[in-house]
Amino acid sequence: MSVLLDNEVVKTGVGMASNYKILILGGGTAGWMAANLFAKNCANTVVNGRRIEISVVESPEIGIVGVGEGSTPQLKALFDHLEIAESDWMPKCNATYKNGISFKGWSGKKGFEEYFHPFPAKTDRDTAQAFVYNSYLRRHNIDVEVQPNKFFLPAYLAASKRGPKPDRNFPFAVSYGYHFDAYLVGEVLKANAIKLGVGHIQATIDDVIVSPTGDIQSLKSNDGQRHQADFFVDCSGFSGVLIGKALKVPFNSFAENLFNDSAVVMPTDVSKPVASQTTAVAMSAGWAWSIPLANRTGNGYVYSRGHIDSDAAETELRASLGLLDSELQARHLKMRVGQRQQHWSGNCLAVGLSQGFIEPLEATALHLAQDTIQGFISLFNAGKLSDLDKTEFNQSISSKFEGIRDYIVCHYKVNSRAGGLSEGHHYWRDCAENTNLSPSLQSLLSVWHAGEDISLEIERQGIGRHYPVISWHCLLSGYGVFPSTDRLIRDDSRSQRFNMAEVIEFNRSCALNFKSHHEQLSHF
Repeated sequence: MSVLLDNEVVKTGVGMASNYKILILGGGTAGWMAANLFAKNCANTVVNGRRIEISVVESPEIGIVGVGEGSTPQLKALFDHLEIAESDWMPKCNATYKNGISFKGWSGKKGFEEYFHPFPAKTDRDTAQAFVYNSYLRRHNIDVEVQPNKFFLPAYLAASKRGPKPDRNFPFAVSYGYHFDAYLVGEVLKANAIKLGVGHIQATIDDVIVSPTGDIQSLKSNDGQRHQADFFVDCSGFSGVLIGKALKVPFNSFAENLFNDSAVVMPTDVSKPVASQTTAVAMSAGWAWSIPLANRTGNGYVYSRGHIDSDAAETELRASLGLLDSELQARHLKMRVGQRQQHWSGNCLAVGLSQGFIEPLEATALHLAQDTIQGFISLFNAGKLSDLDKTEFNQSISSKFEGIRDYIVCHYKVNSRAGGLSEGHHYWRDCAENTNLSPSLQSLLSVWHAGEDISLEIERQGIGRHYPVISWHCLLSGYGVFPSTDRLIRDDSRSQRFNMAEVIEFNRSCALNFKSHHEQLSHF
């Protein structure tokens, strides 16, 4: 595709009505999410006396990447905001509930071979304090329980394959995400957007016309039509047709922080009963996910091509699934991890893979896309479209990418697998020895290792909006990032402040108020 500079005003083609046109390039989950949010939140917005008109240009020749099929709780907030009931969309997308993520084999320390990262629950107020307190004591060599699985209700729900929706007589909500078929979620969002009045244009874009001022003027499709708009949203995936190819906004790679740049994907038959958690298992040169859908299990291996080639990665994944002799086809994907230097440039907003991508370890892709769209719409509706507004917006979104990146990097940095693998490919050792850490992450780890209050450091840096205190404690405690166990001492004056038997019984009793995952899904 070429990019054209055009000095003349477009006088023909689509979009010459008096409305203020917003044109979204690319469908998929990100594109149709953007369309829904613009339609829902800008229906009454007027720009210089012109009402908003929203259209999506989608090529029938381009498929959806669909790297991940899991979400954070923010996706529930999206569907609630769009007034799309779970009973309407989940069955159509083979969706299941997600209580959190189970990490297996990321630590080589005895007793810390596996841990669960929960989503927040109202019951945390009775157990989180004990967890943070014990983690502090353990860093001071006091022998106390620090395994996060023991402290948080979602871990008990996941272990017993229960769903996250409590019975009516238990008024303590649990946050949750979903597992889903990414393509089908895009179709649900597409149908809803069209119902909201969003235009749908099926066309393959060959050229982008950029004005002498540097703004995008129109898109030229292969049938010769020009699709003009006042503002453009780039949801064209990794290719970044508008933000990258047309506007030349540089891409800042995270390769020196995060080594994984590829994935191999293989679905398998559905497992019964269906789990209510994502599983992330450490492999020789990366990690493998297991995502339970209602109709199948999604499996994939995220790896570093600098440490293992694609054939070897596929073989390793097949072996882990017991499919070495299977004719089941694998799908190979390449990932570009990093972010655009600006997410909003000129009259173009990049959303989804076009703006950046952080490997799918914590299922943050849709979360970042949603944050980007909603943040922009808030400014747009308030008429805050100045260069200063743009600069502050870009700084805010970049900060979110960097905050999430640091949390993901920490998973690799603090691993203790390097000395225990006979076929380590040096991957885990290289991760542990990586010194390309942000000042923020360096400070957090220094505070943790020094036995100081990491909560205060998170507050000082203002990064709790990316990952809260409990998430950092789950990660570092879950890996067993503590002084050597041969230095542990018993200090009854402090270690008995919280009774672990009561904490465990509290969570077990709370879990009885949640039906099985299967039963909760069967209501649909």
